[in-house]
Amino acid sequence: MTDQEKEQKNAEMKPEKEQAEYTPSVQPDFLREKIKQKPVNKKKLLRRTLITVAMAVVFGLVACFTFLILEPVISNRLYPEEEAQEVQFPEETVTEEMKPEDMLVQDEVEEEPVQAELEDEQIEELLSQVQFSLEDYQAIYAELAQLATEAGRSVVTVTGVTSDVDWFNNTYENMASASGVIVANNGKSILVLVSAETLHSADSIIVTFCDQAQAEAEVVQRDQTTGLAILSVPLLSISEETMDVIDIATLGSSNNNNLLGTPVIALGSPMGTSGSVCYGVVTSTGTTIDQPDAAYKMIMTDIYGSHNATGVFVNLKGMVIGIIDNANTGNDMGNLLTAYGISELKKTIEKMSNDQELAYMGVHGADVPPEAIEELDIPAGAYIKEIEMDSPAMAAGIQSGDVVTRVNEEPITTYEELLNMLNNAEPEQVMTITLMRQGHEMSVEVTLGTR
Repeated sequence: MTDQEKEQKNAEMKPEKEQAEYTPSVQPDFLREKIKQKPVNKKKLLRRTLITVAMAVVFGLVACFTFLILEPVISNRLYPEEEAQEVQFPEETVTEEMKPEDMLVQDEVEEEPVQAELEDEQIEELLSQVQFSLEDYQAIYAELAQLATEAGRSVVTVTGVTSDVDWFNNTYENMASASGVIVANNGKSILVLVSAETLHSADSIIVTFCDQAQAEAEVVQRDQTTGLAILSVPLLSISEETMDVIDIATLGSSNNNNLLGTPVIALGSPMGTSGSVCYGVVTSTGTTIDQPDAAYKMIMTDIYGSHNATGVFVNLKGMVIGIIDNANTGNDMGNLLTAYGISELKKTIEKMSNDQELAYMGVHGADVPPEAIEELDIPAGAYIKEIEMDSPAMAAGIQSGDVVTRVNEEPITTYEELLNMLNNAEPEQVMTITLMRQGHEMSVEVTLGTR
């Protein structure tokens, strides 16, 4: 076989070899592969998931706790918060207001010597020269209205909002309103004095200022004896425009000897509706409301208003002289407005504004009458009429009929002096009370409680 024939024969056999080489049927079994997915370990997967969730919860709790601890510190460092200033009202002294006729007499004495009394004809002639027109009458009321507007800048409306559910499971809100007065600004909040009855079970408290701006308030303290409360409105919740409009009330005095017969203006809700105004005169100041460790002068007027009236009495100088409260009005007085005298309330308002607890001894008293001092040889002091049950006074052994003459070596000559000592005292303070009982002097120690 020639070389050419061999090459031709090899060329014919080569495709057959290549075809046999790539034919799957001739591949050995150990070269075949099949890819399978790895089986899932459900227990291991669940364990890793739980661990991841647990770590996330732990991280969240740690972050939350750290934020709560560090956030006040960081905020105080970046934005230091001003501390509330202590509220203090100046001590008042009993003064007699000079009447217009006294001023005229004084002027006459200074200018010229005393003249003879005028005859009836001369008096009639002088009176005939005095003319009072309708314009003068209108001008007087215009000035009164202007004074009421200025004083009303310190008057607010307090609304207590209470949520409830009816028979059909529908939520509704009850609202009760009362008029209050701004008594102080402690540098952190505006403090408002208002009747606490409005706040009974209130879920939220809204204060509406004279420009109708509103802000939420919180109760600082309540006094069960007077039924009054102090509210706090943060300054940050009050706009600058409102701060420019509102004013802090000036507390006057209800101890002036010439208060009887003077004109007063009732502001707030004297007619039961917010923003109402009434004018009148003081008709009586002789009634005293006897309360435990307190004796409040009642200011009675000829102003006919609502039995649910709230607000304040202001004098012609725009100063608050009374807090309207008709709870102690007699049935024979109808709806004539009465108020607590502001002088007896000042110390209570001051302590409540500073969130200080009021001391409690539990006594009712009065001054020893001058006749008893002269005729029965009873010393001047605070006569104890009644003792509250389970009170510190009862625990110390004080009885009805005792006369308190000294407190901690300080002489006591009137019941008012004893009340002033209690108003300046603190709960848990121990007082040494010296008293007279049936002609014998004795001393007891009283540990004051909290009113």
